[in-house]
Amino acid sequence: MELTHINASGEAHMVDVGAKDDTMRAAEAVATVRMNAAAYDAIVRGNLKKGDALGTARIAGIMAAKRTSELIPLCHPIVLTKVEVHCEPVDGHIAIRTRVECTGKTGVEMEALTAASVAALTIYDMAKVIDRAMTISDVHLIYKTGGKSGDFGGSDTGFGETIRGK
Repeated sequence: MELTHINASGEAHMVDVGAKDDTMRAAEAVATVRMNAAAYDAIVRGNLKKGDALGTARIAGIMAAKRTSELIPLCHPIVLTKVEVHCEPVDGHIAIRTRVECTGKTGVEMEALTAASVAALTIYDMAKVIDRAMTISDVHLIYKTGGKSGDFGGSDTGFGETIRGK
């Protein structure tokens, strides 16, 4: 297997995407935040001292997607055309689902994953006063389309519908 981010000298480098065609690209990722009943209840009722955890996490996820190339060393800066972040209370945990889109030369998987991760971290930050033992888990890509490598995951993910975490 050829390593795309390693040059002939064995050094990490940013891949040249200049010759690639611009295509519509999209990616979706998920994360789960598990917590005790008191933290869950405070988040659902909007009773946290820091404010609306779900709304704040949504905005944090959007901001994170836009700044992914500043956080992940070999990611290209991408002009994003759409970022959605949904944070939903489901059966005692918070299920996070993100979707990122662009028309460009490289995919948006890292942006979707970064959005999900930062949204989860924001929920942790806002509710940690109640439960420092919260866990963030199951962060993974569930769908991507566009580019030379083709599609990954289901073609119709039902984004925006009720999230059902593990």
